[in-house]
Amino acid sequence: MTDHIHYGHVFHLSGSPLITEADDALVSIPDGALVVGDDGRIAYCGERSGVPTEFASAEQHEHPGGFLLPGFVDTHIHFPQTFAGASYGGGQLLEWLDRCIFPAEARLADPGFARTAAVEFTRRRIAAGTTAMMAFGSAFPAAQDALFEETLSAGLRIVSGRGIQTVGDESARPLLTSEEEAIRLTREEIEKWHAADTGDPATALVHVAIVPRFSLSVTAETLRNLGELYDEYRDRGVYVHTHLNENNRPGTGEIDITKKLYRCDSYLDTYDGRFLPWSEVGGKSLLGRRTILAHAVHCQDAEIARMAETGTSIAHCPISQLFLGSGTMPWKRTVASGVNIAAGTDVGGGDEWLIPRVLGDAFKQHISEPGDAGVSMHPAEMLFLGTLGGARALDMEDRFGNLDAGKEADFVVIEPDAPLAAVLANAVRSDDPLLARDQTLFTLLMGIRESSIAEVYVQGRRITAP
Repeated sequence: MTDHIHYGHVFHLSGSPLITEADDALVSIPDGALVVGDDGRIAYCGERSGVPTEFASAEQHEHPGGFLLPGFVDTHIHFPQTFAGASYGGGQLLEWLDRCIFPAEARLADPGFARTAAVEFTRRRIAAGTTAMMAFGSAFPAAQDALFEETLSAGLRIVSGRGIQTVGDESARPLLTSEEEAIRLTREEIEKWHAADTGDPATALVHVAIVPRFSLSVTAETLRNLGELYDEYRDRGVYVHTHLNENNRPGTGEIDITKKLYRCDSYLDTYDGRFLPWSEVGGKSLLGRRTILAHAVHCQDAEIARMAETGTSIAHCPISQLFLGSGTMPWKRTVASGVNIAAGTDVGGGDEWLIPRVLGDAFKQHISEPGDAGVSMHPAEMLFLGTLGGARALDMEDRFGNLDAGKEADFVVIEPDAPLAAVLANAVRSDDPLLARDQTLFTLLMGIRESSIAEVYVQGRRITAP
């Protein structure tokens, strides 16, 4: 590789702020320059006029009217639901899984179909500018092989693991394994794919997660065995990913059924080693800084506090929460706990692959929360959810997530399509420069569509669709 310089309007969050500090960390450089060294790292991010002379011979890339943003990070998406987006006819969560999703995921038992899904999954994420993600994987090893192979072929980042289910109704039967098989197949996936590209989790593009679907799809024995497995591999950078407190329909929703089945005080207890009756400790905790729990819509205060204490992150998925009638993650209360929050598309409960669409729905949901709970999210908080918060959730904030010098050069070039360009050119802007900055970022994030994602880079290499 040679040195490259990209010119455009830079937006990113510098440093390592909390989400409550995102406003102060927001960097806007209208006449900006991003220098990518021949090692794939960011050598300079700043004013065009300040590019160091040592890069005078670098290859120049002009993006007039364009924007340079960190690559988007999706912290909750379902690979085996690539062709099942927003399936109709299922009702709320448990009915939707039974009627729509389990049958769709069973199709990946066919290796040829699984390869088709992996190619399409990779193509769609590139089109959306998603450079890194946590992907809930298929139950079938050949499908997972296809996903990892296509991801590496494209040069993208992924954390994924086979979906683990040891109990379920008839519709889930093709996805189920025995307790012994669940551990054997998960161990084999870790040994085969975790950091397979470089051999070092600190430099790898692909990583493996332990992924129990959710507490109702496994048993206490499964959770005990997975806790032992995670304890064995935790120091090697393996991840955990699952669902938490998504649907709370009284009596028949996931939360009430889980608490009744496990006789636990809280849903989180089942992942925290407290899965025996009365929340007694029965094994190792699955919580920690490489654990991402999707949704967290109906959490008790103690559950949020425990996630914050352990460094566990929440994947916030407002689009699928709307689709499944699950409710809204309470913004103020969750943020106040100090827990890290990142964005997730939740495809196929979500029907959008584009992280900015998730951010737009988050804004609309949280400004509509009742009474004093309603809040107008700052555009810097929105940017945090889709970039730096995601990198933090993946425990890779030291590698990517913003455009600070020294980071690996994961970024997207946004060239607004005609409707968005017209709004950006003609919208009223405040005389206050900081408010005008925020207004521009808000317009950009709310208006980005896939047609505006012009170029995608990971480690300084341009990514193209298969």
